[in-house]
Amino acid sequence: MRNLDFSSWQALLSTLFGLAVITLIGVGIRLLAMQTIQQRRERENRQINERLRTLIAAYKTLGGSFTGNLAVDPTHLRELRQRAEGSPVPDAASSANGDRARRMRDAVEAALSDIILLGTEPQVRLAAKAAADLAAGRPTHTDELVVSLRDFIRRVLDLEPVPASLAIPKQGPARPGASRGRNEGGGREGGKTGGGGGGMGMGVGGMGAGMGVAHGLGDDEQHR
Repeated sequence: MRNLDFSSWQALLSTLFGLAVITLIGVGIRLLAMQTIQQRRERENRQINERLRTLIAAYKTLGGSFTGNLAVDPTHLRELRQRAEGSPVPDAASSANGDRARRMRDAVEAALSDIILLGTEPQVRLAAKAAADLAAGRPTHTDELVVSLRDFIRRVLDLEPVPASLAIPKQGPARPGASRGRNEGGGREGGKTGGGGGGMGMGVGGMGAGMGVAHGLGDDEQHR
């Protein structure tokens, strides 16, 4: 303030102009810094959201079952074909079970790959151990990895931890056959309904001396 000159109008205007320029430069630097920080936070939030989305999907795949055989069958498709060729009488039930086990193993392998990419260090260790067991042809359990994923996801989402006194059964990979069967059943029923609707439309057209138009309604099959 001691260097400001208010002795004349020219000096006053020059001083005010200098103050305005300095203020604008300061505001511009502050806005640029705030924009840079905001962009960095948005990028970090997108990364966190993508990581959470991937780990939640892996948790649902690895921990979607509470009952039955919770171990992952490491049998490959070529081994299933060899068993089918070696069997004198093909068994449709065993073939269906083998196909479902193969699809479950494929889903588990994809989930383990995602965890190795985006998981924490303990989760990566557990996922690598499970992948090594699958590669060695040993039945694999994922319950310990599921617990680690559940605790991590709840902590990141600021949810209360699961009470230690609460007894939760061991979790295993989701069985893809059940949901697929329900969807296919719904699609078949929708197809029947659509055909009936078309027949009714044709009947109405016949009653109207050939001037009606038949419309068939069908439901789309939904697959998870």
